[in-house]
Amino acid sequence: MQVTIRPVASRRGLAEFIRFPLRLYSGDPLHVPHLTVERREFFSPEKNPLFEFTEAAYFLALGEGDEAVGRVSAHINRRHNEFWDERMGFFGFFECIEDAEVASALMKAAEAWLRERGMSAARGPMNFSTNEECGFLAEGFDLPPSFMMPYTKPCYLEFMEQLGYRPVKDLLAYDYNSGGVEPPYLERFSRRVSERMNVSVRPMQMHRFEEEVTRAFEVYNAAWARNWGFVPMTGGEFRYMARSLRHIIDPALALLAEVDGQPVGFSLGLPDFNLVLKKLGGRLWPFGFLRLLRAKRRIDRARVMVLGVVEKYRRKGVDALLYHTSFRNGLALGYWKCEMSWILEDNAMMNRALVRMGAWVSKRYRIFEKSL
Repeated sequence: MQVTIRPVASRRGLAEFIRFPLRLYSGDPLHVPHLTVERREFFSPEKNPLFEFTEAAYFLALGEGDEAVGRVSAHINRRHNEFWDERMGFFGFFECIEDAEVASALMKAAEAWLRERGMSAARGPMNFSTNEECGFLAEGFDLPPSFMMPYTKPCYLEFMEQLGYRPVKDLLAYDYNSGGVEPPYLERFSRRVSERMNVSVRPMQMHRFEEEVTRAFEVYNAAWARNWGFVPMTGGEFRYMARSLRHIIDPALALLAEVDGQPVGFSLGLPDFNLVLKKLGGRLWPFGFLRLLRAKRRIDRARVMVLGVVEKYRRKGVDALLYHTSFRNGLALGYWKCEMSWILEDNAMMNRALVRMGAWVSKRYRIFEKSL
């Protein structure tokens, strides 16, 4: 196929970049589109503080009649390279028709942009970092994605390997179906932890939202600092993400663990709004917002997207207390099923705990890397 690569250089081009997946996955019963209004803000340097330290370029692949047949971003995250002392470049938001020539043209454009700026390798997909969506789906193609998790085509894995990329890390998603009952061992274990430690777990207080976000932020960067690929978030970046989720957070699933009033653990579960977003087709207006709020009461599935404990209090059962409280509160609200995602494939402690709880790996996401 004859393909032309066009850098995105206008608002119209960015709008086309954002909308491309809507057409690519049209008719796919499992794909869940992002809300277009949310994507516009996400890609806006004026609104998203991530661009204070991220330089990005976007490329569209054009086929016959100048119709878009693929897209990709190339970006440099200065905070990542400073934190890890690397010259790592990233690609993200990769989507294309099932054509190896289109995939090759897109990736060559992204690689050239990164190489021109002195990067020694390309890693991805990262949209834009491990704090957002990342990875190509590698297992679980017959399942719908959970809220804020990617859904991609099987052929992307083949394209990456054909282009010289090697798998560098897998991310796991676990499913759990409670059957309306808390895991018995978790209840017993949590009770023993509470008896021997002065630790309390409580819901975030939404009327003190900014203060609670600050406490969660203290835990977030400390708890994940040693995780592979982690990039510490700035206060502005963390608050931007928190504010974007504020109206869909259920306080009973947003939990802080504290010892003597100091935060030592944090977990965040969200209703799986993908069950509703699928029906909106990327459109929030005129009636999508009301539909979203009304449907919240009928959602019976949640996604636990964040759970971390500062190093000093790991292996002491604080994570079990957070899981137990999440399960108990979730069941009371009618969430019988949940996905816990994502977890690094080599995070032995977390993977072992989830399997013991009765969860199983339902999806696998793969990140690739290539020397430049």
